[in-house]
Amino acid sequence: MLSRWSKLLAITGLLLFSLLSFTGQADAASSTYVTKGNTTSKAVALTFDDGSDGTNINKILGTLKTNNVKATFFLTGSGINHHPTWIRNIANAGHQVGNHSYSHPDFTKISIAAMQSELARTETAYKNVTGKSTKPIFRAPFGASNATVFKGVGDAGYTHTIQWNIDTIDWKGLSSTEITNKVVNNIVPGSIVLMHTGAGASGTPGALPGMISKLKAKGYKFVTVSELLKLPPTGGATYTVKAGDTLYSIARKYNVTVAALAKANNITNYNLIRVGQVLVIPGTTAPTPPPSTTVKYTVKAGDTLYSIASKYNTTVAAIASANKITNTNLISVGQVLIIPVKQAPPPVTSVKYTVKAGDTLYSIARKYNTTVTAIAKANNITNVNSLRVGQVLIIPR
Repeated sequence: MLSRWSKLLAITGLLLFSLLSFTGQADAASSTYVTKGNTTSKAVALTFDDGSDGTNINKILGTLKTNNVKATFFLTGSGINHHPTWIRNIANAGHQVGNHSYSHPDFTKISIAAMQSELARTETAYKNVTGKSTKPIFRAPFGASNATVFKGVGDAGYTHTIQWNIDTIDWKGLSSTEITNKVVNNIVPGSIVLMHTGAGASGTPGALPGMISKLKAKGYKFVTVSELLKLPPTGGATYTVKAGDTLYSIARKYNVTVAALAKANNITNYNLIRVGQVLVIPGTTAPTPPPSTTVKYTVKAGDTLYSIASKYNTTVAAIASANKITNTNLISVGQVLIIPVKQAPPPVTSVKYTVKAGDTLYSIARKYNTTVTAIAKANNITNVNSLRVGQVLIIPR
């Protein structure tokens, strides 16, 4: 009898050991620490940390818009609550946003629970203002991080902790010239540049136009952090793992692949997830619907729905549906109808022209309202005075 109980206890102990071991292994992967992009392409990510005042946000946004540059902003929850309209401006302009904590504490000096509370409060504040998410990127306040921090923020769904390789130290009140020189003189492919939005960084708004111009002259393009690191799009849903879940079942639920789900959350073993783990669901971009193509038509004497449908290359049913017409034989003179029409084909961007006696590139360009240079370029013509009768030219429109 004793032997039997001993065996049962041994089996129970083994099962408990296995369960505990599995739970420990199933934790989310630690957040990946990044100082720059791993690329040889001339790409740079401009990043801005926003604290509680955000004085220069709209000036920065204006310059970015003028230069068609997308950047990445790391937001504090206190800043979101202090100036929500400015934060909404960042989101509406299409810039990427990451989490920078709520109150900007040193994460190496607080508990994991406190870290995750800071992250959650900021995430909630940002969602309340914009309806979007700060995941999956995080920037540690003061840049202070260690293995415990990476584990804590990784468990909270922040797969990447973003540092920098160019620190402008603009918060010290450096001049625009000093800030620009720090960036331009130290730029390398994949650089992540740290700047700030607050009043203390008084030189940053003035530095941006020249900085962007000089980097473009060096052949650099501007990308968000996620674009630089080739991360899934931000703003996707999050999912908290429940008992019985597998990566496969979650992937099916959200119509994504297991591989995409694993990549978005730095999961290397597809079989190891734990109850309560928060997963970032990589968003899938729906195809953009064709633009609305409707016209209005005023019914004339003798018109029928069939004749109007034929005129606009659509169907009687489509017109009836668009105008809530239940009897297709009843329309009245003067009635204004909405006509849904098929998407027009894209405009022709070039035509062909056969050179005739007496033609010159100048006369052909005038005929088609284009330029001699454009025609010469489209046809690889180096001598604009040399044409031959019968030559077929591509005319760019």
